[in-house]
Amino acid sequence: MLDMLKRHAIQVLRQAGHTLEEIGELVDVGKRSVQRVVGEPVITHHDTEQERARRAIGRPSKAEAYRAQVEGWLTEAPELRSVELLHRAKLAGYDGAKSALYELVRAVRVITPRPIVRFEGLPGEFTQHDFGEVLVQFLNGTTQRIHFFASRLKYSRWVEVAVVSNQQVETLARTLVDHFAALGGIPLLAVFDRPKTVALKWQKNGDVTEWNPVFAGVVLDLGLGIELCWPHAPQQKGAVENLVGWVKGSFFKQRRFLDHEDLLTQLTAWLIEVNTTRPSRATGMIPAVRRDEELVRLRPLKVLPADLALRIPIVVSATAYVTHETHRYSMPSDAMGFSGTLYLYRDAVRIDAGRFEARHPRLWEPNAISTLPEHRTQLVAAVSGKRGKRYLQRQHLLELGPVVHEYLTELTHRRPRLWVKDVEQLHALLQTYGAAVMCTAFERGLTARVFGAEYIAHYLCPMEPAPTATLELFG
Repeated sequence: MLDMLKRHAIQVLRQAGHTLEEIGELVDVGKRSVQRVVGEPVITHHDTEQERARRAIGRPSKAEAYRAQVEGWLTEAPELRSVELLHRAKLAGYDGAKSALYELVRAVRVITPRPIVRFEGLPGEFTQHDFGEVLVQFLNGTTQRIHFFASRLKYSRWVEVAVVSNQQVETLARTLVDHFAALGGIPLLAVFDRPKTVALKWQKNGDVTEWNPVFAGVVLDLGLGIELCWPHAPQQKGAVENLVGWVKGSFFKQRRFLDHEDLLTQLTAWLIEVNTTRPSRATGMIPAVRRDEELVRLRPLKVLPADLALRIPIVVSATAYVTHETHRYSMPSDAMGFSGTLYLYRDAVRIDAGRFEARHPRLWEPNAISTLPEHRTQLVAAVSGKRGKRYLQRQHLLELGPVVHEYLTELTHRRPRLWVKDVEQLHALLQTYGAAVMCTAFERGLTARVFGAEYIAHYLCPMEPAPTATLELFG
């Protein structure tokens, strides 16, 4: 069964007006299969195994029991024809269909590399994308490993390069959409050199068996076809040239940079030069000139960079929080145990779980916690017993950071019999004034070495008269 993103690519190409024969050549699928996929409903998900189960595809193959024998025969004589392998398998007791045995042979046979065949893309047909990294020594004496993501329109050779902090899937998805916006739209097919950034599992022949679900969700949102060119398989290069090597050799290894900021400035100027003033060696023309032909063929983005949300499956914990990486986001107490989806934007987070929804500013500091005021109220109300409520209120305050942790530690030891009432008052102030304002008040109280809810309230409402210092009792 064809994987769902390949089916999606077939439908995209058909919508663009390609013939069945052309689509078959582009995605390496037979004409009958192409015709069948074209007639299917529009692809809306990327889970091939789910679709296989829905269609009841995948009965156990009788040929699988003979895998080790077939591998042994091919190891001894790699050129054995499939019909001979079928003959040997039957002598060994195989009584299944020849198609199943032939499929097994295709899976285990080592393919002899074929010559590289490069071909030109048509306007708006292909883009190339890849991560790269290079060690840069700055003129100020420092050294830094630079990660970058490069994209290029195959036909015009217009290129976009962005320096990135890492090569993770979110960086890939967001930079990809940024580049499509800069290129002027999206092509029919996007070609990747490194499938490990987009696929989790694949067979020996390169067919993807499990896509990265976050990346696949973005592809479906964009309506983008994907073509993979596998590492160490030069015969599959086709439309792909060594984009990363060209960027390294033409820019990073030719220029000298004072520091990181100077590198970014020179990169911007270099992109203008190679795109608008310098003819491409491959075409003999300035990319900007050929790009005019591509712009009318590129399709508008269905999702703009600012609106791109990565979909991540989640479960609301027993503490009514959702954890993404090391960050915790609060949910209503009644949502505990619900599964749902976290929508990750550049600067915000939206969580849907059943009938519940929450929106948070995105957190960046490791182990940071975002608790919405209404969720604090619900959690405290849901906890039974005075002791449980008081410690939950204190925990909400402690989540504000190290300054509050130090302040409450001192307060608890100075007022061992009174701190419970202080915490109740401080929690109420938190609900009214919010985390940022409260943190500033706690810092002032810690600096002045005055401990009690009345002092924090004074710093929050400076018009109120300052409290009179009192002797605090111990024991």
